[in-house]
Amino acid sequence: MIPLPLGRIAEITSGALAGMADPRAVVRGPVVVDSRAVEPGSLFVAVKGERTDGHDFAAAATEAGAVAVLASRPVEAPAVVVGDVVGALADLATAVCAGLPAATVIGVTGSAGKTTTKDLLARLTARIGPTVAPVGSYNNEIGHPLTVLRADESTRYLVLELSARGVGHIAHLARIAPPKIGVVLNVGSAHIGVFGGRDAIAKAKGELVEALPADGVAVLNADDPLVAAMADRTRARVTWYGRGETAAVRAEGVTLDGRGRASFTLRTPSGAAPVSLRLYGEHAVDNALAAAAAAYELGLPVATIAEELSEAEPRSRWRMEVTDRADGVTVINDAYNANPESMRAAFGALGAIAGGRRRLAVIASPSELGEHGAELNEGVGRTAAAAGLEALFVVGADAGPVLAGAEAAAAEARAAGGHVPRITHVPDVETAVAEVSALLAPGDVVLVKGSRVAGLERVAEALLGGERR
Repeated sequence: MIPLPLGRIAEITSGALAGMADPRAVVRGPVVVDSRAVEPGSLFVAVKGERTDGHDFAAAATEAGAVAVLASRPVEAPAVVVGDVVGALADLATAVCAGLPAATVIGVTGSAGKTTTKDLLARLTARIGPTVAPVGSYNNEIGHPLTVLRADESTRYLVLELSARGVGHIAHLARIAPPKIGVVLNVGSAHIGVFGGRDAIAKAKGELVEALPADGVAVLNADDPLVAAMADRTRARVTWYGRGETAAVRAEGVTLDGRGRASFTLRTPSGAAPVSLRLYGEHAVDNALAAAAAAYELGLPVATIAEELSEAEPRSRWRMEVTDRADGVTVINDAYNANPESMRAAFGALGAIAGGRRRLAVIASPSELGEHGAELNEGVGRTAAAAGLEALFVVGADAGPVLAGAEAAAAEARAAGGHVPRITHVPDVETAVAEVSALLAPGDVVLVKGSRVAGLERVAEALLGGERR
C-alpha cells in the first residue's frame, strides 16, 4: 500500500479520528478485515458480518500492530470513524488507485472461469512488471478494494477479478479501479435467480467494457453470442479470442492427454506457438485463450505466452484439484462453486481423466437459480446420469430436481439397454463420505462438485485423508 497518514485517510473517507488517534501516524499496510492477519503498520477494517462484528476485535488488532481501525462507531482503539465502513474502504482504494499512474488495471469477469483466468493472466503480466492480483476469489465489494490497496508505487499491473450479484455491481468495482483492459469470458446461468435472466447477467457483465476508455481494449469471447454483442457497448478497441477462425487469438488442434489436460497451438496475429496446459479439463483452454489475448495486447511475444501457460499450475484451491491416493483412487476436487455450465465442464473433465476407469460423482445442486432452478437442476441431473458413472451421490435437502433429472435419464437409458448408474440421495457431507468410501475400489475416479454453500470440499478432503496433490 502507498503509505498514508491517518489524517489523510480520514480526509479520503470523510471520517473522524477517535480513540486518541494520531493524525500523523502512518498506515503502511496491509489493510485487512481479519484481525489475525494484522501486521505492524496495518489498518484494520471492522466489517460487521452475519456471524461476527469486526468492531469486537479492534483492541486485538491494535495490540497486534494495527495503526488504527476503520470503524463505524468508536472502539477501544485509535480509529477513523465513518458512516459506512465498506463504502469508506472503497473510497480509500479509489484514492490509492488514482495515485498509481504507472499501473495498468486489467479487469476479468464472466459467469465461470474468472479466478483461473485471473491467475493465468497475473502470471503472464509478472513477466513484464510487478503485479498485484487477488488471492483466491477476492472479487466483491470487500475483496476488490482490499486487493487494490495491496498496490504501491512499484506496481505496474493490477489484475482484478470482478463479480456481480446484480446490475450495477461491476460498474461500482470499475469506478474503484478504472480498467484499461477488460476481459469478458462468458454469460452463463450462475446466480440467474438473483439476476432474473441471462439478459440481465449480460447487462451486468458488460458494465466492465462500458467502463473502458477510448484507448483501452475489450477482450471478448467470440464464441459466446452474449459476450460478442458487448462490442457495441464499449468505446474501446475490441480484440477477439476463441476457437473459431475469426478470433484473433485462438486455439487450433486441441487434444487431451490421459489426465484430461489440453494441448493446442496458440495462434495470434504475429505467429503461433505450442501450449500444453497443466490445468485439468478442456474448458481450461478458453481461460488460457482469454489470458493469452490480454497478454498479447500488452506486448508479450507469443512464445513467452505459450511458455508461461504451459508452466502454470492451479493457484486457487478447490478448482479442478486432481489428487491420486496411494491405492490409485483419483479425487477431483472442484467444489469451490457450481452452475449448470461448470457442472457440464466438470463431467467432461471427469470423462477425460477417468478414461476406462470406474467413475463416481458426489454433487450438490447449483444454487441461486431462482425460478429457473428446477429446470436447470434437472438438466444437471441428466448430465450426471449420462456421464458413464458407476454411482452418483446427490447431497443436501434441495436435491430433488437433480435426482429427478438423473432418474429420468437413467430410465431412458435402461429402456434403451444403456448404462444405468446407481443414484443415491444423501443428506449431508458425513453420509456422503461414508457411502462413497464403502463403494470405492482401487483405481476409481471420484468427482466432487457443488455450490460453495454445500461445503463439499470436506468430502474430497475426507476421501484423501489429508493427502494433497
